Amino acid sequence: METLQIIIFIIIFFSMAAAMFTRKLPALLALPLMAVLIALIGGVSFQDILSLVVGKGVLRLHNAYVIAIFGSMLSVLMQKTKVAENLIKKGAELSGDNPWIIAVVILTLIALLFTSLGGLGAIIMVATIALPIMLSVGMGSMTVIGIFLFGLSMGGILNAGNWALYITVLDLEVEQIRTFALIMFAILFITSLFYITIQLYRDGHNLKLKKIIFISLGFVMGVGGLLLLWNTLPFAFRDSVSQIMSYIGKGLKILVLAAIILAVINNILRAVRKKTDNERLHFSAYFTPLVPLFLILLFNLDFVAAFICGLIYGFLATYKKGALNTLMRSIFEGGTVAMPAVVLMMGIGMLLNAIIGPGGDISAMYPDGWPVLVLLKPLMTSLVPGNGFMYILIFTLAAPLALYRGPLNPWGMGYGIAAVFLAAGMPGAAIMGLLMSVGMVQGVSDPTNTHNVWLANEMQIDVQKVMWNTLPYTIAIAFIGLTMASIMFY
Repeated sequence: METLQIIIFIIIFFSMAAAMFTRKLPALLALPLMAVLIALIGGVSFQDILSLVVGKGVLRLHNAYVIAIFGSMLSVLMQKTKVAENLIKKGAELSGDNPWIIAVVILTLIALLFTSLGGLGAIIMVATIALPIMLSVGMGSMTVIGIFLFGLSMGGILNAGNWALYITVLDLEVEQIRTFALIMFAILFITSLFYITIQLYRDGHNLKLKKIIFISLGFVMGVGGLLLLWNTLPFAFRDSVSQIMSYIGKGLKILVLAAIILAVINNILRAVRKKTDNERLHFSAYFTPLVPLFLILLFNLDFVAAFICGLIYGFLATYKKGALNTLMRSIFEGGTVAMPAVVLMMGIGMLLNAIIGPGGDISAMYPDGWPVLVLLKPLMTSLVPGNGFMYILIFTLAAPLALYRGPLNPWGMGYGIAAVFLAAGMPGAAIMGLLMSVGMVQGVSDPTNTHNVWLANEMQIDVQKVMWNTLPYTIAIAFIGLTMASIMFY
């Protein structure tokens, strides 16, 4: 009976994935349907499917979609007040005529930011600045999304906050994690350079390959050298640098807060003077997307509160006759624009609840654990490879199982499966290598990621197209990462 259930699970997973791939069934319908069918076949009672999978699943990602709604409001306000349009023009004027260099610089900056940032709110804030600049130099919408996703995943690899589960679940040392993370960073960075070059060529840009190769080598050696230098510095010296940076950070907080206050006062005075409708945007209006970002980075303000501050600042910075109506329309239209992403996130929440359970104490209803997860654990145990070659082969072929909240998705069942692999005798460091490598397929290509959904919605591109565009690169990254992990740990 259990074998039959697992076979049906696999059929449901791949048939629904195929339906979404081929656009026979939209993800808005496919994900909730997949959630209900998986829970039903897994042995969850119909009442619990309605209450725990559907009812609670809709609310599981409520933080993410509330943030998306407020972020969309700010985005619409920037469009209606022509801040975004003028920002694109200014970006085009200042960025020169080499889109390849601009793409690599923005990729690097995004990666640096997300070594410490995290969450959909931060992604939206950085995107409101980065996307217009990339669009202004003629990059296609797909290229812009791909660059942002690769930069986001590069930063995530070196984000120490993401290492905590490797330490607690797999009992690994920080040094083991850091060494492999740096290797994965290098693999992803080099692959990203290939991606940028190919995509810009597809967008119709005239690229000078010799110059690109020379600059690429310089970038790789420079970034790699800095990372290796930091990795080899004594801990005492790192602590001193961190302490100096904290003092600089405190001074920066005061300067930024003073600048925001002065800009707000200036904008209020301008509003009182009632400038004419034809007035050009004041330079302070261009700080609108930066205000929430700085409030998060420097003052750890709540994301929604930061977006509200950004809305208020944008309203004051662009104030003229009818500005209040513009603000209200932006708030209403922002919700409308974000709604496709919100509904998709609701489906993702249902799928999460169907596979790994609703969270909380469910022992009274299911003493042995959530039925679907219990059924899938023996299958994962049988996948434990006996040698390094099989490790590479099995998990490269299985890498697509990181998509659609599949069993190798680190933010779905991944860490539960990691515990199963560990109990079955697989080395902890090899499991980390597996999750980091295959995690690139999930981090960049998975159409059920809230950030993929938001970016695709913002650029008016089908999120499935983003997956097909980036998947060849992320599968290659997974293969190379698994090969390195096999050499190092298996």
